[in-house]
Amino acid sequence: MTKTLITLCTYNERENIVELIPELHAVAPDATILIIDDNSPDGTGALADQLSAADPRMQVLHRTGKLGLGTAILAGFRYAISNGVDFVVNLDADFSHPPKYIPQLIERMSQCDVAIASRYVAGGGVAGWTPWRKLMSQSINLWAKLCLGLPTQDNSGSFRCYRVSKLAEIDWDLTMAKGYAFQEEVLYRCQRVGCRMSEVPFIFADRRFGTTKINVSECLTAAWVIFALGVQRLFGCRVKTLNDPGERSVVSRPINHGNAMQSLTRPEQKSED
Repeated sequence: MTKTLITLCTYNERENIVELIPELHAVAPDATILIIDDNSPDGTGALADQLSAADPRMQVLHRTGKLGLGTAILAGFRYAISNGVDFVVNLDADFSHPPKYIPQLIERMSQCDVAIASRYVAGGGVAGWTPWRKLMSQSINLWAKLCLGLPTQDNSGSFRCYRVSKLAEIDWDLTMAKGYAFQEEVLYRCQRVGCRMSEVPFIFADRRFGTTKINVSECLTAAWVIFALGVQRLFGCRVKTLNDPGERSVVSRPINHGNAMQSLTRPEQKSED
């Protein structure tokens, strides 16, 4: 049977995960859910531990602080690679990515290596956004297409399903982005290792609880990182785990993800999934 991991990166999402976890179990009852919590002040991590203790399908990865969305998603990738998972689905924990689309993403994996829940293909869209937020999103997506040569329309969203065997081909120690530019960087690196990508339309809904963490500063940082990746693309810098004689060594300074002092909660009464 195909092993699927669902990853949720959380920071102050306690109110949301109370309602989200049952919905995830309803649409993907056989999937393991990994909550990656950045020491949320609102007690999200403690609640996740309680849920994990009561259900063997739940796992929790505790991190020491707010280390960035990109490094949190990457921690989920590493967990999936290390645990022999076939597919990893990542989505936001605030209900902006409705769980009902997860079966469609998994089904699409029969045709591709990365299935993207897309706001910008026919049938997709957004709800509750201001014109300014729409402009920011559309601008960063156009910038990513120009700099990175991506064929996809929605490059900035995190609601995706990945084939883990392809993620394992990528040297994630070379990652540049820590924040929201990570979404575009992942697609760039996936494309470089030959991933087939496909987009599934979905309607992005505004979060139910809490406040959005994206701002103009994040967008400007993302634009700069995407430009730097575009330069790497021109020079054919390395992305694969093993050195490829036809690729140049990367010139950027990789982020060290190994100093996060991360701990994985696995209650003693559970067996490994």
